[in-house]
Amino acid sequence: MPVLTRLIPSPVVVDIRPGALNDLAGVLADQRICSSTGKLAIAISGGSGAVLRERLSPSLPNAQWFEVGGGTLDDAIELADAMKKGRYDAVVGLGGGKIIDCAKFAAARVGLPLVAVATNLSHDGLCSPVATLDNDAGRGSYGVPNPIAVVIDLDVIREAPVRFVRSGIGDALSNISAIRDWELAARERGEDIDGLAAAMARQAGEAVLRHPGGVGDDGFLQVLAEGLVLTGIAMSVSGDSRPASGACHEINHAFDLLFPKRAASHGEQCGLGAAFAMHLRGAREESAYMAEVLRRHGLPVLPEEIGFTVDEFVQVVAYAPQTRPGRYTILEHLNLNTDQIKDAYADYAKAIGS
Repeated sequence: MPVLTRLIPSPVVVDIRPGALNDLAGVLADQRICSSTGKLAIAISGGSGAVLRERLSPSLPNAQWFEVGGGTLDDAIELADAMKKGRYDAVVGLGGGKIIDCAKFAAARVGLPLVAVATNLSHDGLCSPVATLDNDAGRGSYGVPNPIAVVIDLDVIREAPVRFVRSGIGDALSNISAIRDWELAARERGEDIDGLAAAMARQAGEAVLRHPGGVGDDGFLQVLAEGLVLTGIAMSVSGDSRPASGACHEINHAFDLLFPKRAASHGEQCGLGAAFAMHLRGAREESAYMAEVLRRHGLPVLPEEIGFTVDEFVQVVAYAPQTRPGRYTILEHLNLNTDQIKDAYADYAKAIGS
């Protein structure tokens, strides 16, 4: 008998709305993640985490709070070791990407479910099956289970610096370019495409691209948050980062590796990389529209807007394929030399109306 369905790895709860944090204890109890008498291990940062701890402590009397130093592998291992000393029903990662990634890794290491409570929308990792942590070799990606629940309070998101929302916008929009790279790899190399994962990631990016609102609107923040969550689930469906990572992310990684002390935010670099990659593949109108939307939200579309010269950007693009060996994108397909990249960039800058 043929297999007619498949199980989709996804959270049992996705709660995205203003005031969602006020109901965290109720959500955990209602979904039997943690009973009213059960114990929680909550990972927080040393800054804004202290404020949230004061706010949430009365409704979570059996929680034990762990302050996480940063986003390193050592921090995550230290957190896991500290949690082994207690008996907990679940782990809550309460904070930005670094805190949630540390909590993901630690929860996987001790065999507990993770609840991701995001305090900003800087990238699509909050619901992905990957924890990205700094290590001795630079930065590593570690496979982990999906969060069992995702809670995003839009009131809290609005209180975070706007640069985090802008970063999330760039990361979400880059899905559109990443899917085009996946389709290119299918045509040229016979790579399999997971249609469901591709559809989820593409629609997440398109919803953000086409939304008329801005970074201060609840309606727009809702769509962005949902898009980032869907992108994480898409990566779980496909089993890798392919639905959200193509030439755009290769360019981002090259910025990080070549200029670690000068690199901009993840989403700024991915958005710029996506607009340029769309231009390279001949999608001039789509590239120009993406650049227009990025500009409207205050994101860079030219390297000089994040402090890099044209020659440095050419160096980044030339190096980018080395960051993901085996991944086929428009960069590998065209295999441009530095003079060709420089010419392509000049054409791109002219096309988007620099």
